Amino acid sequence: MAVSDVRYAPTPLAIPAPKQPMLTGWGRLPAPGAEILTENLERSTQGAVLSRGLGRSYGDSSLPASPSDKVVGTRLANRILSFDEETGELVGEAGVSLAEIVRLLTPRGWFSPVTPGTKFVTLGGMVSSDVHGKNHHCEGCFGAHVKSLKMRLADESIVECSPEQYSDLFYGTIGGMGLLGHILEVRFTMQRIPSQWIWMESERVDNIDEFLAALGKAAPSWPMTMGWIDCLNTGSSMGRGILMAGRWATAEESRFKRVPEGREVTFPVDLPNWALNPTTAKLFNTAYYWKHMAKRMEGLVTPDTFFYPLDAILEWNRAYGPRGFTQYQCVIPRAAGAPAVREFMNLLTKLGGASPLCVIKDCGPEGQGVLSFPLEGTSIAIDMAMSADLQRIVDRLNEFVIATGGRIYLTKDRLTRSDHFRAMEPRLDRFFALREKYDPGRRLRSAQSKRLFGDPG
Repeated sequence: MAVSDVRYAPTPLAIPAPKQPMLTGWGRLPAPGAEILTENLERSTQGAVLSRGLGRSYGDSSLPASPSDKVVGTRLANRILSFDEETGELVGEAGVSLAEIVRLLTPRGWFSPVTPGTKFVTLGGMVSSDVHGKNHHCEGCFGAHVKSLKMRLADESIVECSPEQYSDLFYGTIGGMGLLGHILEVRFTMQRIPSQWIWMESERVDNIDEFLAALGKAAPSWPMTMGWIDCLNTGSSMGRGILMAGRWATAEESRFKRVPEGREVTFPVDLPNWALNPTTAKLFNTAYYWKHMAKRMEGLVTPDTFFYPLDAILEWNRAYGPRGFTQYQCVIPRAAGAPAVREFMNLLTKLGGASPLCVIKDCGPEGQGVLSFPLEGTSIAIDMAMSADLQRIVDRLNEFVIATGGRIYLTKDRLTRSDHFRAMEPRLDRFFALREKYDPGRRLRSAQSKRLFGDPG
């Protein structure tokens, strides 16, 4: 064979495969998928499977069940459509952020009747999660203040629902995690406030028993209460922390002072996974506890300081590194008593996995949202870095919560098993009946509903 007869195949160019688009929640745990951003929710939600706002849910409730699912991001549909200065009634698109509402209306003497621990959440998200706050024992959840919703259903119809019209859909959507329809508009009533300042009293508390007693004492006197607790310390100081109680300051107490503009900084880097470990977490907790040098302190603070301390650090979730994290939030019923809360804290400290961010709150009576989270009792929320052992930890915590008659918060959940959720949620059959009525084909779904309810994806 002549040399000229030899054929050489050309070396193929190494073309990198295109990266698959990913979506993530606040826990930084991604899922394949992409979202459509548009100002026109009525048009964009046609054929959509899931709506999501600012992506601040910790778990997988705002992530698609399948990479091919049509996901609509609502944050560009962010107009306040009307506001009544006499009654406080506000109508806004689902993508309006609480941050924008607070910025515009607090100086005019109005505030959201209920706020979660971050203002970076949309109206649609506040309804879907039926968010609660430091005033739950007085004002209930956000859904208690919602007057009506405009929605697109799975059959593409657009309806207005309220306590008087499509009432089953209305109460199913409040806390329903977006599984009954796409929220397009929300009408609710704002709260009139006497000043732009909070009068806060804080107290250093020595252990979980004293903390529960202090919460019980504060609830009748203060409209807003919550606490940070050390969930890593053991022994006689287990559950020590800082109790905070507040109310809106009167105009005279505030001395008509102008609220300074809050300063925000951005967490600069992703910390390595090893940076947040039991040793550094314990050191942080000790420093934070003793930073409150006086046993009791009181005075004026800004709403941002009181309601949203972590919002001052943008992208603070980077502190958990590339491994990501989740939050476990449960409520222990009042009927189970203080011993059950103490036993939960004992179990938590033994299992490990917790971070310095642990919040305890007093919850009032259960609301009307079919899957709304709070019930009368004590809520405990713990951030946890992802690890190989975290599923086992969550399983053990859930088993304890089930035994007390408590439940977990879907907006924070990433790891609860389907059988555990069914065991803790007696209202689930009622919610399934609503899904069968309004979406029998289960077109509306999420990664969370696939995990918990077996939805397609």
